[in-house]
Amino acid sequence: MTIVLAPMEGLLDFVLRDILTRVGGIDRCVSEFIRITDQLLPERVFTRIVPELLNGSRTLAGVPVRAQLLGSDPVCLAENAARLAALGPAGIDLNFGCPAKVVNRHGGGALLLETPEIIFDIVAAVRRAVPGHIPVSAKMRLGFNDDSRAVECALAIAGGGADELVVHARTKAQAYRPPAYWERIADIRAAVRIPVVANGEIWTVNDAHRCREASGCESLMLGRGMVTDPGLGLAIKASVDGAASPAGVAWPELVPLLAEFWQVVCTRLDARSRAGRLKQWLNFLRRRFPEAQTAYQQIRTTNDPALIDVWLAELKRANVVDGTPLPKAAVAAA
Repeated sequence: MTIVLAPMEGLLDFVLRDILTRVGGIDRCVSEFIRITDQLLPERVFTRIVPELLNGSRTLAGVPVRAQLLGSDPVCLAENAARLAALGPAGIDLNFGCPAKVVNRHGGGALLLETPEIIFDIVAAVRRAVPGHIPVSAKMRLGFNDDSRAVECALAIAGGGADELVVHARTKAQAYRPPAYWERIADIRAAVRIPVVANGEIWTVNDAHRCREASGCESLMLGRGMVTDPGLGLAIKASVDGAASPAGVAWPELVPLLAEFWQVVCTRLDARSRAGRLKQWLNFLRRRFPEAQTAYQQIRTTNDPALIDVWLAELKRANVVDGTPLPKAAVAAA
């Protein structure tokens, strides 16, 4: 099976991709979207959003990253895809699922699911513009207001020449509210002849197995579930391989990664957003780890990077049990 790390605007950027792929269990990433409107973007825009392009289109852990484009003009998307292709991406992905109002208001993202013929034109134009050795994939929701055209949209994507399709098993109207309708992915999978990856509401190993059974898909895309539990990919793969009690990642192994995350944030991001990014991740982690709830409360009102440096140093010192150092893998990540 393949586990793909989802693109999530404002959350799963290159910083978190870097850290999560160090944990393991992720086979491929898709970047947050690069918005294409009415102009040919300079190369620096692509490398700013997907700096992995400067590293062979891989994270520091060696996991390939596909760059995602979002737009509604087939010609402009094709021109930008050609420029992006010259930078050597591991693949180019097309966004037909973003539910953001500002994106939909300008004709992009999930709104395109109302017009399968434009979806076909976009995919076909990008596929023609990109060399054959570079995969072109797409991500869609089940529809905009309802899922009545889900199969039609999937057929448009496959017919346009996409190599792979990821389906988020909810409509735009359903947003991120549970449940995800994995069985509708099975209908799409039966209709197209390209690989289909299932996405949506996969928080646990049990969710992953139920999703695979309901959708018929072997491969999964994980988003918020992986941010909440960075060891989820490892645990899912272990369970598929037959492990009786598949283990993920424990809190002591996460603490060095939090410190590394903070170091990358302080090196690469604007000073005003640094504390917020650490709190954002801790806010997700506390759904899975009680220790993260305590950590979040300790720095919830802190924005001074110097104070956070001191707090993290104390957290790392406290992250030793009975004088025993952390496991070697965790220490190496620190």
